[in-house]
Amino acid sequence: MEKKIFVRFWLTSIVALFLLIGGVGRSVAAPAKIVLTDNQQSLRNEIQHAIDRGFAFLLANQNSNGWWQTADHPAVTALVLTAFNGDPMDRYRGAKTPDALKKGYAFVTSKVKADGSICVTNLPTYNTSISMMALLSANDTRFEPTIRNARRFLVGVQRDFGEPGKLDSPYDGGFGYGLPDDKNADMSNSIWALEALYYSKRLVEDRPQAEGKDLNWAAAIHFLESCQNLPGYNKQGWASDDPKEKGGFIYNTGRSNAGSETNAVTGRVTWHSYGSISYAGMMSYLYADLRPDDPRVKAVAAWLNKNYTLEENPGMGGAGLFFYYHTMAKALALAGSRDPKLIGPKEANWREELGLKLIQLQQKDGSWANTNARWWEKESALVTAYAILSLETVWRSLGSQI
Repeated sequence: MEKKIFVRFWLTSIVALFLLIGGVGRSVAAPAKIVLTDNQQSLRNEIQHAIDRGFAFLLANQNSNGWWQTADHPAVTALVLTAFNGDPMDRYRGAKTPDALKKGYAFVTSKVKADGSICVTNLPTYNTSISMMALLSANDTRFEPTIRNARRFLVGVQRDFGEPGKLDSPYDGGFGYGLPDDKNADMSNSIWALEALYYSKRLVEDRPQAEGKDLNWAAAIHFLESCQNLPGYNKQGWASDDPKEKGGFIYNTGRSNAGSETNAVTGRVTWHSYGSISYAGMMSYLYADLRPDDPRVKAVAAWLNKNYTLEENPGMGGAGLFFYYHTMAKALALAGSRDPKLIGPKEANWREELGLKLIQLQQKDGSWANTNARWWEKESALVTAYAILSLETVWRSLGSQI
């Protein structure tokens, strides 16, 4: 039985990773042949054209020292590198890697610290996690020691407040910024960390003694529960079964970026669920290998389907819109690879709809940018990477029955 469960997990994670960035590492197998309709093939061609225009913009706007947008946060450069690595035509990896991308890798790896983190001075969880994904997606064994060390760093900064080893805080099991004085954990840091740890599992599964302590996935699930509006699993008083909120996620147990409301009679506070972080929540549960029919997974899937839209980040308006598209594409591709029933009727055409939406939003110079500046989304390098990664996931998912 255990062997069957492992094989099922291994196969679904490979399919998900292929859909995400076109395969990472030596364990990725070729997917089954996909038969496209004429309309899907036409859309694929349009998506590839949009991706190519985005790549041209990025190559024309790289700093001479190898980074994109900022030298203070290698995560932005790493996202760009991951986007190039996910090219559906696979023109930028291995022996085909152009000098511009080699300079990008050199910049990212120059920020490796003695403790394994990959950052400059701050935001080590974000920067390390996203940089790991860039190095994983390069499919280059030379990066494996760096990835292993970064993985150990992330495992070491999983939060455990209160009494060590006991899940006595709603923040236990999550990730904060990765600093010694972190006071809590949040879904934003946690999704990036869990993603990097999930996709790097193959590097450590056959050598647990050499790697030492691994992530406490049960504690991670505890943290996720503590951020979900789902009474019965989340024991905190704010967890709401109001149909508008039930199943969705918030930023962390003490805050929702979508705000809150207070009952005038009882004084009870309800934190509003919102879109991008709810897709992150569904992904995180699946990374933790919860079954698709688990009530926690089904609840967030139902909330997301009910609130499906491409016109805004539900609950947030235009704030974080392109991160929302990015998490939507990854989450729905992963969910479909686990169980097609997780994709609801409103989301049924998400591939075509998201692909066309992003094509429409592309600017004349090939870039993308948000009109809302929150979370750096007026920065064209970051947002162009988000958009390209989303389109690549759509391209690979078109015609798929998963």
